[in-house]
Amino acid sequence: MANELTDTKIKAAKPKDKPYKLSDGGGLHLLVTSEGRKLWRFRYRQPKVEASNETGKRQGRPESTTSFGPYPNVSLADARKRRDDARKQLAADITPVDAKRAEQARAANTFKEVAQEWLALQTYAPVTMEKAVWTFDDLIYPYIGKSPVDQITAPDVLALLRRLESRGKHETAHRTKSRISQVLRYAIATGRAVRDPTADLRGALKPHAEVHRPSIKEPTRIGELMRAIDGYAGQPAVEAALKLAPLVFVRPGELRSAEWKDFTLDGDEPLWRIPGARMKRSKHTDAPRDHIVPLAPQAVAILRGLHPFTGSGRYVFPSLRSRDRPISDAAVSAALRRMGYGSHEMTWHGFRSMASTNLNELGFNPDHIEAQLAHSVGGVRGAYNAARWIKDRREMMIAWANYLDGLKADKSQAPA
Repeated sequence: MANELTDTKIKAAKPKDKPYKLSDGGGLHLLVTSEGRKLWRFRYRQPKVEASNETGKRQGRPESTTSFGPYPNVSLADARKRRDDARKQLAADITPVDAKRAEQARAANTFKEVAQEWLALQTYAPVTMEKAVWTFDDLIYPYIGKSPVDQITAPDVLALLRRLESRGKHETAHRTKSRISQVLRYAIATGRAVRDPTADLRGALKPHAEVHRPSIKEPTRIGELMRAIDGYAGQPAVEAALKLAPLVFVRPGELRSAEWKDFTLDGDEPLWRIPGARMKRSKHTDAPRDHIVPLAPQAVAILRGLHPFTGSGRYVFPSLRSRDRPISDAAVSAALRRMGYGSHEMTWHGFRSMASTNLNELGFNPDHIEAQLAHSVGGVRGAYNAARWIKDRREMMIAWANYLDGLKADKSQAPA
C-alpha cells in the first residue's frame, strides 16, 4: 500500500467551493471541507457478504466510512496507525463500529464506573459516605480507576496498598482493601468480573493493632475536664459543640452535622431526633434508624444560647468558612488540644466511652446505656432499643448532666 500524503501536502491543501478528498491509500483519505477543516476518514467494505437478492445474484459488500478525527489533532502517523489497526480488525470480521462499541463497553466496566454504581446503592450516613468517596477519589481511582474491573490483579491492588503502608497508614490500607473487595464482589454479582483478587492478599499486609480512642474516665479528672470546658472561649459553634458533647455523647459526625429542624426545645420533654440517614449503619439492621436523644436542661440551655448566633441557618454548628457546611471533625479536637489535652489523653469520640463507663459504674441499666449510645446489640433486645425506654433514658440523661455538674463544682477534687 503506497502512502501518498505528507505533512507538507496536507498543510498546503486549501479549501475549495466544494469538499474534496486527498487519498493516502488503503482506504484512508483526508476530507478538506469548504470551510477549510481537514478531517480523517477511513472507507472500508463490510466484512460479511450480504445475502442473495430476489434475482438470485449475490450482492456486493456495502461500503462504509468512519471518522478518525481532525488534522492536526490526529497526526498523519496516528491516522495511518488507526487505518492499519482497522484493517487488521476487518480481517477478523470486526468493523470499526464494532470495535468502538467494544471500547465503550470496556470503558463502562472500569473499576471507577463500577465503584460509582456500587456507591450509589449504599445508604451510608453522610459522614461515612464522605469518607468512602474520599477513599475512592484519593486512594484508589488514581491507580486502578481506569482499569477494566475484570482485569485487576492481586499485584495491582497490593502496589496501591503498599503506598499507604509506606506512609505508616496500616489501618487505612486494610480499610482500602475492604472497599476494593466490596466493589469487586459487586462486579461479580452483576456479571462483570469472575473473582475477587483481594482474597489472594491474605497475609500480605502488615497487621494493624486495634486503636482504642483515648478517653478520660476517672471522676476526678472528669471534673477537671468539665471545668476546663466551662472556661473555654472560642468560636460560638465550636464552644457550644464542645460543651454539648459530654451531655449527649453521640458520635462526632452526628453532633457536628446536627440541624436545627431536628430539635424540639420547648415543652417538658425536649429532645433531638437524629434522622437515620445520618446515623452509623449497624450490621444488625437493614437501614439506620432515627435516634432519639432526650435533652437535659443543661443541654437545652447551651442550644438556646447558641441559637442567636446560628439559628437562622441550617446547621447548629456551621463552619466558620461557610454556613452551608458543618464544622469539621477536627474542630472540637483542636479545642481540646488548645485546652491542654493531647490526642493520647482525650478525643472527641472519647466522650462516649467516658459516659458509658461511668453510667455503668453508677448502676444505670446497661440496656438504657446501650440504647442511648445507639448501639445495636442484635437479637430480640436489639429490636427494641431504637425507641424503647425513652422515659428511663430521659431520667438517665438528666441524672448524667447533674452528675457532671457535681464533678465540675467539686473543686476539692482538683489536684493541688
